[in-house]
Amino acid sequence: MRKKIFYVYNPHTLSYERVFPSLRKRIFTALRHLILGFTLGILFFFVFYYFVDPPRERLLKQENDKIEAQYKILSKRLDQLLKVMADIQQRDDNLYRVILQADPIDASVRNAGIGNMTRYTELMKLNDADLVVSTTRKLDQLARQVYVQSNSLDELVKLGQTQEDRLKCIPAIQPVSNKDLKRTASGYGLRIDPIYKTRKFHEGMDFAAETGTPVYATGNGKVAEAGWKQGYGNSVLINHGYGYQTRYAHMSKILVRPGQEIKRGEEIGLVGSTGKSTGPHLHYEVIYKGKHDNPINYYFFDLSPEDYDRMVQIASNQGMVMD
Repeated sequence: MRKKIFYVYNPHTLSYERVFPSLRKRIFTALRHLILGFTLGILFFFVFYYFVDPPRERLLKQENDKIEAQYKILSKRLDQLLKVMADIQQRDDNLYRVILQADPIDASVRNAGIGNMTRYTELMKLNDADLVVSTTRKLDQLARQVYVQSNSLDELVKLGQTQEDRLKCIPAIQPVSNKDLKRTASGYGLRIDPIYKTRKFHEGMDFAAETGTPVYATGNGKVAEAGWKQGYGNSVLINHGYGYQTRYAHMSKILVRPGQEIKRGEEIGLVGSTGKSTGPHLHYEVIYKGKHDNPINYYFFDLSPEDYDRMVQIASNQGMVMD
């Protein structure tokens, strides 16, 4: 574009004379063009900076979008795997461990260390930190649970291998011959003390029988105690292993000695009325992991379902014990 040239008519000379702008006007014009150019330059800079990505930045953004999408997919898959693991844990605790009589694994053991957020401090500095930390935490949780579950399965395999011996050792028969259940005197739980006439927790079962009636070991094991014990009179304590013990009290005679190996059904003594007793009977206790348990739960080799129901009724209807 050619520069504009201005002329003014001079009536004295009857001619057009060229007009030159003043210095001030020229300076003003130059400044105006400079400011306009600077403004347009800043405007174009911001437009390109915010709306037009350079090729390298465009590639980096595409890579970041791909990584974010992969994290979201990984997070969803981890959620699915954690659900599967939760189902395995539920079956482990409520089925396999129940069958093999093992304690369930506490949730604090399965998730130990997962609540420690300080381990993710460095990840919090990244873009999309919440997504990255959440996904990493799920992965750590799954890894921990897989480790614990693997150890649990190893333990269950060992328990399964010893199950045959375990079944031989668990108390599973009545300690006296009682096929018609007529010797069932009193059961486990709150009962009336025969001497003090007060309600007291009875930690075993009483079987009324004549003096000299044979007393049998209810499972394989080793005699831990055999002799006189305060309140129990002549009594025998058998350690069956696997957390089980049984006690036989008030006997007239003991036929075993401490340290002796015993088989289920072997005669270990004779019914009597020694110690704190109001008549000939056998007081029988089952102890599991240091706590007394109801012996009525351990006659599965002796009783049919019908006989079991009848024994429960007989034992619960007896309000007074014999020791």
